[in-house]
Amino acid sequence: MKNLGYYNGRFDELDKMTVPFNDRVCFFGDGVYDATYSRNYKIYALDDHIDRFYNSAGLLDVNLKLPKDEMKKLLRDMVQKVDTGDLFVYWQATRGTQIRNHSFDPKIEANIWIVLKPAQIKDVNKRLKVITAEDTRFLHCNIKTLNLLPSVMASQKAERMGCDETIFHRGGRVTECAHSNVSILKDGKFVTAPTDHFILPGITRMHIIKMCKKLLIPVDETPFSVDDIFTADEVIVSSAGQLCMGVSEVDGRPVGGKALETLKKIQDALLEEFYEETGR
Repeated sequence: MKNLGYYNGRFDELDKMTVPFNDRVCFFGDGVYDATYSRNYKIYALDDHIDRFYNSAGLLDVNLKLPKDEMKKLLRDMVQKVDTGDLFVYWQATRGTQIRNHSFDPKIEANIWIVLKPAQIKDVNKRLKVITAEDTRFLHCNIKTLNLLPSVMASQKAERMGCDETIFHRGGRVTECAHSNVSILKDGKFVTAPTDHFILPGITRMHIIKMCKKLLIPVDETPFSVDDIFTADEVIVSSAGQLCMGVSEVDGRPVGGKALETLKKIQDALLEEFYEETGR
């Protein structure tokens, strides 16, 4: 198959899949999701993504009955059914199927969705252009929820302006991007926002911290400001699909380019891990 969809035990090519009208995701975006990439039919950082997925489900009281090991096996088995092993691997759990009502029956079981489509991670050597915007999203950013309209609109605005991503900020503090994390390199340190309720605890962010410690690059998990972005040695955007990419422009102003060697060390370490885990 060129691509693949899955819904509660049924699977087929994506354009042949349907879901019940009363799935709560249709009315409320009521559920959680996670995503990563596979290469050579091997899924990158799957354990970490599954842990976050189940944590998000627990925080929203989604009744996810499927055990973690069975969920991982399901994803690995599904990847094997697609023609190419280089895939965007997406899965979600919606609260369940129920006649529309704001309150819900806590006993209803989650619906499991999987989407697989051919894709590869981006070229980490490309430098990005980004913009900034006041972070007006809900205050539960640590949950990877399906309620993504603010991020959708911010991403659309960046695209209209010929940019790749939007950096959110709240009260002067940088939080994260519309669909990725943002960090900086400053005075030899990797500086990244703490994992409180203002940011999603990014899996790639976590792996960057691990790599920095291996490379003896100091890590500082403290808030930083928009002003700090413009004085940083490097501005880094990270996610499962782009790993660790440097930023060249923010709001039309040049940034970064002062710690290219350190950035390259981190990028190379992450790529090496990605290649090792997904098979050479």
